[in-house]
Amino acid sequence: MLAKRLGFRYLDTGAMYRAITWKAMQKGINLEDKDALCHIADQTKIEFQGRDENLDVFVDGVNVTKEIRLPSVTNNIHYISDTPGVRQRMVKLQRKFASEGNTVAEGRDMGTVVFPQAERKFFLDADVEERARRRYVEFEPANKKISYNDVIKDIETRDRRDTTRNNSPLVKGDDAIYINTTKLSIEEVFGIILKELAFIVKK
Repeated sequence: MLAKRLGFRYLDTGAMYRAITWKAMQKGINLEDKDALCHIADQTKIEFQGRDENLDVFVDGVNVTKEIRLPSVTNNIHYISDTPGVRQRMVKLQRKFASEGNTVAEGRDMGTVVFPQAERKFFLDADVEERARRRYVEFEPANKKISYNDVIKDIETRDRRDTTRNNSPLVKGDDAIYINTTKLSIEEVFGIILKELAFIVKK
């Protein structure tokens, strides 16, 4: 939505970690074997087509847009994101992507680790209950067995892992603009961000 409005490229870094997670699971890799995970990351080609809500993710030429959003991938992604060697490889790819053109990047360490010199940074937040509701709406069509309470627990667990990990923890950068989206629609959040980007928004 934002990338399309600005005419920028869109980088979903979370999808990159999900892609590696999905491939490792498909290959039957021991997710606690950090060397094996780094090898998988080296051998995997991740491509994006489209942008914003129409983004398709390809792994080695295969469209895995739906597969990487499955709960089974979400539950295992921490093995990949917590592996320093994989993160180093992903950060290198993310910076290369952005070096090829103006980019809107989404991810948990964008403003603090990957792009600390970004011209504008936004830290989007919401209450756990609201985030769980949104995620549940995404999950429900694909997995009717998952419950709302399960989603809350998963989000709380992931937040705890991401905020306390030693490598690239989830924190708000001092220069990031904080937006609490709990009671806001997508359109309202979009409007707030556009106002902050008035100096580059195409009229």
